[in-house]
Amino acid sequence: MSSKSKHVINQDLKRWSEAKNIKKSNSQLLLHFLTHSSDFRTIFYFRINNSLKHIFNIYCRKEPNFTIDISTKLGGGILTGHPYCTVLNAESIGDDFYVNHLVTIGEVNGKRPTIGNNVSIYTGAIVIGDINIGHNCTIGAGAVVTKSIPNNCVVVGNPSKIIKKNGKQVEPKT
Repeated sequence: MSSKSKHVINQDLKRWSEAKNIKKSNSQLLLHFLTHSSDFRTIFYFRINNSLKHIFNIYCRKEPNFTIDISTKLGGGILTGHPYCTVLNAESIGDDFYVNHLVTIGEVNGKRPTIGNNVSIYTGAIVIGDINIGHNCTIGAGAVVTKSIPNNCVVVGNPSKIIKKNGKQVEPKT
């Protein structure tokens, strides 16, 4: 395992252990999550990206309905909440990313989103095209995001609307 892989896997382990309130060494955490979590296995196999992942997958299957495109640059500390039918196909996704089920992050005309640090995307949201999602953003359930979003925003709806920016409610435009 490369040192970069080890570093981001350790970030993932830290985030997962905090979310699940499990206190163990990194090696014990890795064994625990590889044994008990198919979505963690999917992330781990993406991270190691070598022939070992195929051997591991024979015994401990990854989540078959959770896809991370091989060319996506994925920061450390990713956390999932039951990522059933979730597709991550972005240029890059920053650190401390949270994703829920039925989420699609994808391309339009070959152009993919870039997602900042500390972003959460909830159930059924769609984020597509050549757009940027800023740091510290929340994309609400069912939102369809096709335009860039600045830092520190909460976005909901179809089409998406910013309802909170820098912690303050945004007045609707009339």
